[in-house]
Amino acid sequence: MIQTADRLRSIEEYYFSKKLREVRGMAAAGKPIINIGIGSPDLPPSDAVINSFQQSVKHAGAHQYQSYQGLPELRETIAKFYKEKFDVDADPSSEILPLMGSKEGIMHISMAFLNEGDEVLIPNPGYPTYTSVTKLVGAVPKQYDLVADNGWFPDLESLRRQDLSAVKLMWVSYPHMPTGATANSSQLQALVAFAKEKNILLINDNPYSFVLSNNPLSILSINGAKDIALELNSLSKTFNMAGWRVGMVLGSEENLNAILKVKSNMDSGMFYGIQKGAIEALKSGKGWFDQLDRTYKARRKLMFQLADKLQCTYDPSAVGMFVWAKMPKGSKCSEEFIDRILQNKNIFIAPGTIFGSNGEGYIRFSLCVTEEKIKEAIERF
Repeated sequence: MIQTADRLRSIEEYYFSKKLREVRGMAAAGKPIINIGIGSPDLPPSDAVINSFQQSVKHAGAHQYQSYQGLPELRETIAKFYKEKFDVDADPSSEILPLMGSKEGIMHISMAFLNEGDEVLIPNPGYPTYTSVTKLVGAVPKQYDLVADNGWFPDLESLRRQDLSAVKLMWVSYPHMPTGATANSSQLQALVAFAKEKNILLINDNPYSFVLSNNPLSILSINGAKDIALELNSLSKTFNMAGWRVGMVLGSEENLNAILKVKSNMDSGMFYGIQKGAIEALKSGKGWFDQLDRTYKARRKLMFQLADKLQCTYDPSAVGMFVWAKMPKGSKCSEEFIDRILQNKNIFIAPGTIFGSNGEGYIRFSLCVTEEKIKEAIERF
């Protein structure tokens, strides 16, 4: 038997990959499963996006290899989008790199900047991929606590008192996943100042800015941020294009060139038609965003009712496409709590523990499910 690489010993299969096999098995056995655990948008992209894609496949050269840096038109459209939405100036020729999803960017960035043994500051709770990718490249995860009492924002003074001499990189995510907490300009300024002080590359993973968020912010809007920060973004949530795999990273020319060295050796440019669809999506007007928020507001209102049924508490001002809810006092651990609901009510909810130890005592509801299904879930209780 061929032995697997040592690096695989430090990570496990992604929770949702494993758990969804169980959920699909229950559905195949005839169970009336309602899945409100996964953040995969169930709504379609706009008609304009679909039409652009359909027309593009007839274009001469559409089916050939594409540039590793994407179409110039795509980079220019990303630049205009960032200027209009975030008031961020980015040079489309050197400060923007399209990605096959921002998750790809997490790996590319880690490979470009981390050596074996380097430490990485990772939010707890936070996106599990930050930890798994850090381990895959041989670096060392160093979790920092996020707690409700501090608005799910890092205690920077506490971090300053720690030995950070081996820390090379810090992941943040505002609006935050899974809690939906936001960071204001002053907080983003504090993060940039901290990163400069400690000479740490700061990366803001920012795919939820336009879901139930009235004040979208980019860390690159902070003066001097490009010197020390990168930002990842994605079309998955904002434009219902999760399966298209379109993301981007923005930052200084020097940092993006380092990432491009990795990317150009690992994949090719994304399909021409997908890029054309992405261009059309990024040109969407106010009506698109208003319609998206109307849909998610209606769903969130119902999801609050479901959380109330379970005697959970939540922050009604949180943003994004999830409801992060604290379990009632006296409840068992998060995974036992959701497993009992899955077995007794055929409803899958994500346990907070998959996002880190500070997620214990919490569960996460996804808004990527129809109002009818949410009402049915409420009725089951």
